[in-house]
Amino acid sequence: MFDGLRLAVTTLTVFPLRAGRVDRSAAAVAMTAAPLVGALLGLVLAGLHEGLRVLGAPAMVAAGVTVAAGVLLTRGLHLDGLADTVDALGSYRSGDAALEIMKKPDIGPFGVAAVALTLLIQAGALTAAGPWAIVTAWAAGRLAITVACRRGVPAARPEGLGALVASTVSPVALLGAAACVTTLATAAVPGRPWQGPAAVAAAMLVVVLLVRHGVRRFGGVTGDVLGAAAECATTVAVVALTLGAPPDPLW
Repeated sequence: MFDGLRLAVTTLTVFPLRAGRVDRSAAAVAMTAAPLVGALLGLVLAGLHEGLRVLGAPAMVAAGVTVAAGVLLTRGLHLDGLADTVDALGSYRSGDAALEIMKKPDIGPFGVAAVALTLLIQAGALTAAGPWAIVTAWAAGRLAITVACRRGVPAARPEGLGALVASTVSPVALLGAAACVTTLATAAVPGRPWQGPAAVAAAMLVVVLLVRHGVRRFGGVTGDVLGAAAECATTVAVVALTLGAPPDPLW
């Protein structure tokens, strides 16, 4: 359990912890606990965002700094996965040819556009997001990793992060993690307790479709696909959570 929790923190954040056992048993715990790590990241980012607003920062400045802090706290790992995945999908190649594109250190035009648009949309949505919406969005983003690592989803390669974590999350663990994030989401939008769970559901639908497409094109999931799933889910969730929000007077 503790090895898995350490693995979750060291894999999904920049926070250094003493390395423990790294095997599929620890990976199962780590991928199940991913939403908890996401919620903790969300708390840090929500505190930063609200602090900047209290100090009088314009909404877009506070949102941009918050998104940038999120990238720093995760080493940009998920954005890198998003860029590599979109480049591979945009090439219209499959199997080993697509995996080879994902392994290249450079980023193509599809990947650049995906990263830029993702950051822009997240920052724009955060101008209207409350603190619990931020926590929920980042928790949902890491729930995407749990969903992508559920039983029955194969790894695309015999080595790497994907091979370590693929198919490690049991249906019971997945349902438990999803229930926790959905419960948290009921407080995300004051006065509209249904909007948070609906946002989480929309984000997970996108993840399921992305993972299904990745399995069809790549033969399974990789660490890059997990990063892409996290960024897509975070973006969909934060947009859905801010739909219907009143305009901000401090734009």
